[in-house]
Amino acid sequence: MNTFTVNLTDAELKALTYVCLSPQEWIDNAVHERCRLAMEEIFQMEVQRMVADPNIKEIPADREAVVLAADIKTGAERNAEITERVLAENNDGV
Repeated sequence: MNTFTVNLTDAELKALTYVCLSPQEWIDNAVHERCRLAMEEIFQMEVQRMVADPNIKEIPADREAVVLAADIKTGAERNAEITERVLAENNDGV
């Protein structure tokens, strides 16, 4: 299990308590929902990849197992590739 800490200014905390009953619960729900959406996206991509691969005979029934086994790039890696591509395109036009 991983733990993350969020630091809020007094003004940010006041604003958050204005829109929710429990800042901790709201933050937990927001993070877990974003993770759920990303896991679903990874699962769908990985299952499509496995179905298309004639060497794969079985697909795990457990979604978390599929996500954990997926060979994916991090957001930082994808961002670096996009930045590199944009810079290359801009340099080509110079």
